[in-house]
Amino acid sequence: QVQLVESGGGSVQTGGSLRLSCVASGRTFSTYAKAWFRQAPGKERELVAAIGYSGGNTHYADSVKGRFIISRDNGKHTVDLQMNNLKPEDTAVYYCAADSTPQITLVATTISDYDYWGQGTQVTVSS
Repeated sequence: QVQLVESGGGSVQTGGSLRLSCVASGRTFSTYAKAWFRQAPGKERELVAAIGYSGGNTHYADSVKGRFIISRDNGKHTVDLQMNNLKPEDTAVYYCAADSTPQITLVATTISDYDYWGQGTQVTVSS
């Protein structure tokens, strides 16, 4: 099994920045693509950003392009999300996810692609 633990959430004002971090433990060798999803109250969980195992391929939701950056450190088993110029509509619980499909460059983009999930961290952006 793989355990994912997120950190770095909090409350900021519009235009502020936060950096989320997720560390994996357990059978970390079985994880490949990683991603950040978010879920706002009353809404479905949506993909924010995803990154392939090699780190060379990334995918971003249109709503965060140019503001968020996803990165990973395979040696430390971490995946981070740098969030800049935050907006109230970014308010949500953010979840880290990992895919066990053994692909080096694959960037999985749907919820069903991901096998392991963290518990989530709250991000609140006030206007």
